[in-house]
Amino acid sequence: MTSTVAFLGPAGTFTEAALVAFEKAGAVSRVQQLPVNSPSEAFQAVRERRADFACVAIENSVDGAVTTTFDAFTEGDALQVYQEVDLEVAFAIMVKKGLSLDDVHTIATHPVAYQQVRGWLAENIPDAKFQPASSNGAAAEAVSRGEVDAAAAPERAAEIFGLDVLANSVADVKGATTRFVLVGKPGKPTPRTGNDRTSVVFTVPHEPGSLASILQEFSYRNVDMLRIESRPTRKKFGTYNFFIDLAGHIEDEPLSEALRALWLRTDNLRFIGSWPAADQSGPKLDTTEFDKATAWVAKVREGR
Repeated sequence: MTSTVAFLGPAGTFTEAALVAFEKAGAVSRVQQLPVNSPSEAFQAVRERRADFACVAIENSVDGAVTTTFDAFTEGDALQVYQEVDLEVAFAIMVKKGLSLDDVHTIATHPVAYQQVRGWLAENIPDAKFQPASSNGAAAEAVSRGEVDAAAAPERAAEIFGLDVLANSVADVKGATTRFVLVGKPGKPTPRTGNDRTSVVFTVPHEPGSLASILQEFSYRNVDMLRIESRPTRKKFGTYNFFIDLAGHIEDEPLSEALRALWLRTDNLRFIGSWPAADQSGPKLDTTEFDKATAWVAKVREGR
């Protein structure tokens, strides 16, 4: 069965590389690529059923959250994450054939990528002006059209667009990693593996201590919170969507019980998904004490 997957195009982006990784892992099969210009467009393609899935970057170890992806989750109907993959990213500096670094006066790349190479650029081509691109592949394409002098992009983009690579493995922080997720229409979560990630987004009432009391629900149940991000709701000044990642799966009783408590305490709670964590060495949900407490309640109910 063919799966149409929207991704940040054109060809030659790290998002395309992530899509290939998802296909190799069996998360999708017989992929038909649908290149788009933003995470928002990718999500909209899924909402409009022009694509079965969207492949988007969600977090980078250098620059943090990819805010355009977080915002896209709340721009329309609910969507759900089914898989994730972590890719180590490094860049190639590419130009039209025959040019050198001395010829580079403008350089294009995605703004998130720029944060990962700006130290190298400052040291090697300090006078080059940065021009933001919708993707790293689009930056390479702009070089091929003569719109900018150079691009920082995956090395494969140079092959696609017929460019020369002047430097490769460029990264201010070696081992920098970007996490990508595979997003589709809401459905049954990916099966529990024992090393999973669950994500939700919600708003809270404007009351003293409301967020603190919500976060206590996880602490009470020994559920590890992996990340919290806030983004403006864009509806009223001073109101925010809170995104939370948790260690565990919605099938884990302590986590599901905490989410039930959140449903009672929050406004606009939306489930983003439960899926296998890419980093299998990361935090896991220990249900030992919770299971003992559950067993005690069962014993009391049965009069034992």
